[in-house]
Amino acid sequence: MSNSADSPQGPVRRTFRHPARVLTAAVFALAGLIFVTSANTAKGTNIRTDSSLLKLSDLIQQRSNKNAQLDETTAAVRDDIDALVRRDDGSTEAEEARLKELERAGGTTKLTGRSVSVTLNDAPPNATANPGYPDPQPNDLVIHQQDLQAVVNALWQGGARGIQVMDQRLISTSAVRCVGNTLILQGRVYSPPYKITAVGDPGRLRQALDNSPAISNYLLYVKAYGLGWKVDEHEAVTLPGYSGTVDLHYAEPVEQ
Repeated sequence: MSNSADSPQGPVRRTFRHPARVLTAAVFALAGLIFVTSANTAKGTNIRTDSSLLKLSDLIQQRSNKNAQLDETTAAVRDDIDALVRRDDGSTEAEEARLKELERAGGTTKLTGRSVSVTLNDAPPNATANPGYPDPQPNDLVIHQQDLQAVVNALWQGGARGIQVMDQRLISTSAVRCVGNTLILQGRVYSPPYKITAVGDPGRLRQALDNSPAISNYLLYVKAYGLGWKVDEHEAVTLPGYSGTVDLHYAEPVEQ
């Protein structure tokens, strides 16, 4: 630091800009930025009414419908192939029995028997907490992926011979996933209520549901906020065979 005696004499000049001029320049700069941004976004179209700007939900539903049509086509082609194989097949009775057992275990053939169905649903739009419970948060009023998975896992543990979620049969590579408040299963999109049907011994299936800690937790929200929960038994239900692709993209079968 220099001594004050060595400093140059006289006042130091400072640059001064009038506040009004600075503010005016800033306003014009901001207005120009907004104009350029709006022009780049719209690109000469009406942002609110341009039909080319589809909602993501609409696109997902279109793809879901397309996947459903492809599933039907795949199932028809598979039936034709199976018919040709049966006509030209020279396998033994033992081999035929083994093939049918693998198809049954893989979920690619129809399955009929006694069953239990579970239906889950979001709480009513005007749902409030029942006496003794805190006010609900938005996540407390909707079905989550973990709720659906809890039911599916419990039914498998209860000895289910086959499970159908909505109108689709589950196989070993099926993934029950939720995005937002919708279920995405094997390329198709579903909204609540969600129905899960399992073929098996009704007593064992119900007992497995009762023994599940995850389901017990879900039932607390049923009691507190009115989430949907319904269990029904059926004497004879036929589950469809899985009709989608069975190609593995990220796994390989284990040779036994």
